[in-house]
Amino acid sequence: MTKRMQARQIFQAALKAADPKAAVLAHLSADEPLLRDRKRIWLLGAGKASAPMAQAVEKVCGKRIAGGCVVVKDGHGAPLRYAELRESGHPVPDERGVAAAERIAAIAAQATAEDLVICCISGGASALMPLPAPGITLAEKRAVTRQLLACGANIHEMNAVRKHLSAIKGGHLAELAAPAAVLTLILSDVIGDDLSTIGSGPTVADPSTLADVAEILARYGIAPMAGLRETPKKLARVTNRIVGSNMQSVMAAAAKAKELGYRPLILSTTIEGETRDVARMHVAIAKESLRSGNPAKPPLCILSGGETTVNLRGSGKGGRNQEFALAAALDLLDEPRILVLSAGTDGTDGPTDAAGGFATSATAKDAKGARVALDNNDSYPFLAETGDLLITGPTRTNVMDIRMLLVTR
Repeated sequence: MTKRMQARQIFQAALKAADPKAAVLAHLSADEPLLRDRKRIWLLGAGKASAPMAQAVEKVCGKRIAGGCVVVKDGHGAPLRYAELRESGHPVPDERGVAAAERIAAIAAQATAEDLVICCISGGASALMPLPAPGITLAEKRAVTRQLLACGANIHEMNAVRKHLSAIKGGHLAELAAPAAVLTLILSDVIGDDLSTIGSGPTVADPSTLADVAEILARYGIAPMAGLRETPKKLARVTNRIVGSNMQSVMAAAAKAKELGYRPLILSTTIEGETRDVARMHVAIAKESLRSGNPAKPPLCILSGGETTVNLRGSGKGGRNQEFALAAALDLLDEPRILVLSAGTDGTDGPTDAAGGFATSATAKDAKGARVALDNNDSYPFLAETGDLLITGPTRTNVMDIRMLLVTR
């Protein structure tokens, strides 16, 4: 079996561990104290993985679900019996997302003190559920989202801004549902599993402030905005529960790598920073393994998770995982014993149909062309030409990125 085939198997093991339906079923049962004696349950959700999560809730709660609404990225749906399913734009919000968010807000607002509102939140929820605060237009939200993406802001910074532009994020959805009890099941796509950041925390009391937002906008040279509103700092009758995370996927990848004969080495599940710099660091560790046997001897599978950022310098097409692969390839020109795979667990990397990319000593054989592509953030067409794209289609899960380097003797 080739290293490329092994890398695919390891990545599939990581995806299986992040299966959103199984994750919810492992954390929600008919014996759940919050479900006892509830005659009416409302089912809400947003995110790339929220449809299969909602399917699991429907399996447990059945006909007690009085209705609901779940919004997913285009192509990430799954059939639901009791809740409406809607699709909207991601990563830039659109009018369909506004309509879905308005419907979700209306359902939450009609809940009573005897009701339970179950929310399924996964990565992508923030963009998929845009409901601008009064005085702010969707066009303004889209503009600031694009600016933050282009300047390399991390997910914590982006969502701090989004929460203060919204009538539903940053705890406002839980406010709308009061006095009903709220149970939120969360598939984490952020470093450290920060509840207030995942999906911009629609049911989580928000520690960020208007002053924090002003500082973030100033840091990236984005003009101050009018109409920002403060978020709730305290919420009652709300339970937020993590059901899946990047760590679970990385651990499953390590187990599969061991099964395939590799010594697994997990660097971290909290990797962030500029993508091309992180790529070079990973390759340096793999080369050190070959040179000195440190930090571990081959055959070795180096694994990491997290979410890097790309500071756009050009106008090309790609994503952070494809750029990781292309940057790594330039450091692998003289080393055929290393294979790199970097991929998003959601099956999409930036505005492309690829989950990520591979890198070997042959990928950047045209070194000059590779450097030009990297400088123009144009990794997608380059990797397409070399046959190094990983295309999985929608995985209907989202627990950040998985990176692996297979090192053989």
